[in-house]
Amino acid sequence: MQLDALDHLLRPHLPPSIAAHARLANINGAKLVFVVDSPVWHARLRLAAPALLETARSIGLDVSGLVVKTTTQPLHPPGRAIPRPVSLSAAATEGLRAALASLREPGSGDGGDAS
Repeated sequence: MQLDALDHLLRPHLPPSIAAHARLANINGAKLVFVVDSPVWHARLRLAAPALLETARSIGLDVSGLVVKTTTQPLHPPGRAIPRPVSLSAAATEGLRAALASLREPGSGDGGDAS
């Protein structure tokens, strides 16, 4: 959670074209470790390193270097989709009830038609 907070503090100080493609992954000793999603952004972030390190120092981090790693995974994984209930037609609902009723044993006392 602390890395996310630091990432949110540093991200606005990245060039806008890089910000969407880079994420603070760690602070390893005196080095900021960023992850980018392609080699192009790797090179551009390295060029922006002096300004980024200066910003990090201005918010109180004792850092002197920058490590950039490239990943093939998405930097911001998509959120999990919440399954929505499926609306059934009246005919489908009646068909499911009939199928369930056919699976019940006659006379089981579970509300079936057996008397």
